[in-house]
Amino acid sequence: MSFAVVLAPEAVEDLRALTATIRTTVRSALETHLRHEPEKTSRSRIKRLRGLRRPQYRLRVGEVRVFYDVSGATVEVLAIVAKSEADSWLEQFGDPV
Repeated sequence: MSFAVVLAPEAVEDLRALTATIRTTVRSALETHLRHEPEKTSRSRIKRLRGLRRPQYRLRVGEVRVFYDVSGATVEVLAIVAKSEADSWLEQFGDPV
């Protein structure tokens, strides 16, 4: 099953702010990992976030973190942030259970 990957307006801005090489790497990772198996957790790449209603998952792409939700056949990318900013982003925008 193929999932539709939808970027929130904030995520589009985040993607545009990245350098061209990192942007290409992130786009490739979105296609590779989120298009086909967005809920398949792994030790290194995809992590199910605990204690949060939203976002549900985090995808690690080098020094960048992609936060997203899965509902039905749609993957909604909420934010694309640097690793150093990930904790503060989760504190500000994460929705605790």
